[in-house]
Amino acid sequence: MKRELIAHEDPKSHVSELFRTLRTNIQFMNSSRHLKSLLVTSTLPGEGKTWVSSNLAIAFAQTDKRVVLIDADMRKCCLHDIFNVKACPGLSNYLAGMGAENPQSDDISAYLRETEIPNLYLLPSGNVPPNPSELLSSPQMSHLLHKLKGMFDLIVIDATPSKLVTDAVVLSRIVDSTIVVVGHNMTKKDDLTKVVKDIKNVGGNIAGVVYNQKPSTNKKSNETYYYASVPSTKRKEIEYQKQKEAQVNR
Repeated sequence: MKRELIAHEDPKSHVSELFRTLRTNIQFMNSSRHLKSLLVTSTLPGEGKTWVSSNLAIAFAQTDKRVVLIDADMRKCCLHDIFNVKACPGLSNYLAGMGAENPQSDDISAYLRETEIPNLYLLPSGNVPPNPSELLSSPQMSHLLHKLKGMFDLIVIDATPSKLVTDAVVLSRIVDSTIVVVGHNMTKKDDLTKVVKDIKNVGGNIAGVVYNQKPSTNKKSNETYYYASVPSTKRKEIEYQKQKEAQVNR
């Protein structure tokens, strides 16, 4: 297991605390619905969506929730390397009906990997297919999510960057909520606006935007990320919850 998984490797660090706060904020934003599936995307490669999705999945698993992390970036798969598990068979194999001992079987357990982190499972990307978008938009993908919702408390999907390909936009239609990761001095406002618009146009729900890779300062603040779409009333709820948690921890 690599150092990318800071929420597991160093749970007392400031960054790990930020992921726990991010977890709380996401739960607040979806308080009116029971969050079962969360998509993580970005505008461009290199903005940290895989790092965010991995550590966020860990943060949820640390609350005794059964979590499955899906590597849906079948063009540039890497989660199997981060968690040090086999890549195949995986998502592409399941959607294409191949890779398991019995290709006709609907047993998803043959494609899941148990990680070293309690309560966290990984569904790797599998073999690189020639048609990722078609596989992700197929009825089999919707069926897979429905099946996993009966097995896990939360599904976290690490998707592709949304400016380059449509995979994440396609998936946003069938998940409960989506967050967009933007990198410091990397993301253009017009690109982010277009990605958010594309997701909303297909009926996707945007929880917010995570601001990543901000240069560190001496101040230990929660400014490492922000939610661009949080209404003022929701921000007040979040701040109130933070104050309550701080009082409990004193």
